[in-house]
Amino acid sequence: MSEIEQKQGKTTLENQNMDKNDGVLRSFVFFLVPDFSMIAFATAIEALRLANRMLTYDSYKWRLASTDGQPVRASNGVEVSVNTSLGEERRLLSGKDRPSMLFVCSGINVEKFDDKSVYGWIREEHNRGVAVGGLCTGAHILAQAGLLANRRCAIHWENLPGFSEAFPKADVYADLFEVDGNVYTCAGGTAALDMMLSLIAEDHDDNLINAICEQALTDRVRGPHDRQRLPLRARLGVQNARILSIIEMMEANLSEPLTLIEIAEYAGLSRRQIERLFRHHMGRSPARYYLEIRLDRARHLLLQSSLPVVEVAVACGFVSASHFSKCYRELYGRSPQQERADRQTDAI
Repeated sequence: MSEIEQKQGKTTLENQNMDKNDGVLRSFVFFLVPDFSMIAFATAIEALRLANRMLTYDSYKWRLASTDGQPVRASNGVEVSVNTSLGEERRLLSGKDRPSMLFVCSGINVEKFDDKSVYGWIREEHNRGVAVGGLCTGAHILAQAGLLANRRCAIHWENLPGFSEAFPKADVYADLFEVDGNVYTCAGGTAALDMMLSLIAEDHDDNLINAICEQALTDRVRGPHDRQRLPLRARLGVQNARILSIIEMMEANLSEPLTLIEIAEYAGLSRRQIERLFRHHMGRSPARYYLEIRLDRARHLLLQSSLPVVEVAVACGFVSASHFSKCYRELYGRSPQQERADRQTDAI
């Protein structure tokens, strides 16, 4: 089939969908979880709003839901009113107002959310053919609902260590977004815009996508596998290619740390050369830098998972809990147990 015929077929399909649904191609429910990410939520909905505006008709519609139908506070403190409750959504499961897509919007403290009725509702929607997705840390709730086993998914880089430990069967990546069948996940932030634009691109041509990008003042749609974080070069302010390569290797081997001899063999440098590089560019020894990034991962695990302290220690390459606690206290001024206790106190 030629490109012209494909476009004609796509236009015909759109016209058929418009006739059946008064122009609506997809309908969404955005389920808001306390402390959800406002930027991920807003950019997702704005992509749909701008699409409708550029088209001059409503190709997309949406409504907002919460557990009890009450407003939900985002992580920035802004309360957002919703249209329906979980009970009302469940009554719509078999009705004409059932959505074509359900997105869970969450953010910080997602590991504190635990509602079996929500998990059951998400599974029911999925089993009835509704596509489900997660914005920012929404993958955590989809995994709790049992929908991410052996599926590719994306989550915010800050939550990735805890998520990987909590859900080892999920195939998680530090990508902007992932689509596996009818399950959609994105890392949050402006990645929600990229994911929604990729959805809109399935329904409409590039002219619409370009028009939305111009309205949103963005110059392109990033691909799903674009990196979440700044490149090491920009993040660390270091230009030396050799030291950047060594740091990348360190970050890839946190649970089973490499020896300086192994690092030297990999880098093709002597131990003394590596020591000099780190002292000059990082202001510390390679061993100290390696320890600090392992402890940084440990802190994320303590704050974002319920793993016992000893398991956190093992996951970050420490041979004993006592050595881990000693190193942790030296860097952060408190023990791992105090770190977790402070987190629990904040949640009250």
